[in-house]
Amino acid sequence: MSFDRVFSLASIPCARLFRLLSRAVRGSRGLVQVQGLVLVAALTLAPITAQARSIRLLRDADIEHGLSELARPILAAAGLSPKRVRILVVDDSSFNAFVIDHRAIFVNYGLILKAETPEMLQAVLAHEAAHIANGHIGRRIQNMRSASTAAGFGTALGMLAAAAGGGRAGAGLAIGAQSSALRSFLSHTRAEEASADRSAIGFLTAAGINPKGMVELHRIFAGQEVLSRASQDPYMRSHPLSRDRMRAAEAFVASAGEGPATRPEAAYWLARVQGKLSAFTRAPSWTKRRATSEAFADVKQMRLAVAQHRQHAFSGAQKTMQALLAARPQDAYYHELWGQMLYENRRWDAAVAAYRTAAQLAPNEPLILASLGRAQLAAGDAKAALATMEKARGLDFRNATLLRDMSLAYAQTKQTGMAALVTAERYALSGRLKDAGPHAKRAVAILPKGSPAWRRAEDVLIAFEQDEKRKRK
Repeated sequence: MSFDRVFSLASIPCARLFRLLSRAVRGSRGLVQVQGLVLVAALTLAPITAQARSIRLLRDADIEHGLSELARPILAAAGLSPKRVRILVVDDSSFNAFVIDHRAIFVNYGLILKAETPEMLQAVLAHEAAHIANGHIGRRIQNMRSASTAAGFGTALGMLAAAAGGGRAGAGLAIGAQSSALRSFLSHTRAEEASADRSAIGFLTAAGINPKGMVELHRIFAGQEVLSRASQDPYMRSHPLSRDRMRAAEAFVASAGEGPATRPEAAYWLARVQGKLSAFTRAPSWTKRRATSEAFADVKQMRLAVAQHRQHAFSGAQKTMQALLAARPQDAYYHELWGQMLYENRRWDAAVAAYRTAAQLAPNEPLILASLGRAQLAAGDAKAALATMEKARGLDFRNATLLRDMSLAYAQTKQTGMAALVTAERYALSGRLKDAGPHAKRAVAILPKGSPAWRRAEDVLIAFEQDEKRKRK
């Protein structure tokens, strides 16, 4: 895992975004698309006068897999597809979680690390899933669209998830918006919160998960209502708590009795997710001290290996990883971690072998494939790298770092038109339309007119030209 630089989103003309959103809300799968071009994830007021705020994602295949395992029974109980609703980690140490569309639940890494039990984290996931299942997102979009102030108001939903290549799991989500607009969009009413609580408790119960986590969650924020908004936790500001909600949750849990015990697999996945997150976000010395009390042997080894790697003790990390892989030879995510360590120590061929094993064990994991492609490129096999990267992008088209690697691979294989296209798309995903424009122009001039790639380049060029016109007004 690492942390990539993320650029703020540049504003894109409101009218175009609003047409795209309308099309997406009516019939798409929740993603804004134009002729195959994935536009930048955003919630924007047009025109934007304030500097856009950036929200970064921490992308890691292992962590996202663990979170999906914790969320799977909840999403199924909510009538949502576990394959379509992703759990994504925000690079923020505060206690917060939110949804902006129907395709992802965003959870701050600080919330994950502070969760004392699997049930507490699952209660948060159930609550956010309820906002999706109960249609709260759609109603807020419609309310904004129909408001008297909606003239000139454009909304685009999506995300920039720049997954790091070569095993690097840090990345970013840029949400270009005035912070007040973003807070307004993410904020729920007390009625919505009560509704989400009731649904969440039902989802947890149906999934066989003890709903006591909901009460534990409410108790964390008990008393924050008397604080000023500036002093309140972000979760409290976007999810207003009321005593009635807390009493309702306590009454339900009391009537349900003791409830089921923590599932061993839930405890394992929470330990693994927290273990990897803390190993990469906290000091290696802290990790080594805490790892000694880790209940799960493989998680303990993983945490120690990461700490050794971050301290540049390659021989120690290698020894620890060899023991870990011997104990869990079929674990794709541990092979990926070993590939990352090899890659970051410039052992390209060995990294390719490790990533290839990981990809064989998890053939549809785009972050692993992106890492394999980057390692192949570093090892000098641009043709193989490009094939791997194309597959990765087909599974996760919002990966801006992957686009950077693809531009290099296209250039090395003398496909200059495609290199210009993916460079333009990468800048567009980063919100840098001014930089995207020249590359889009070059792609349009080189690529066969009317081809799918040419149309993708034209979409970026149109967005760039309309943005330039807006700036001149």
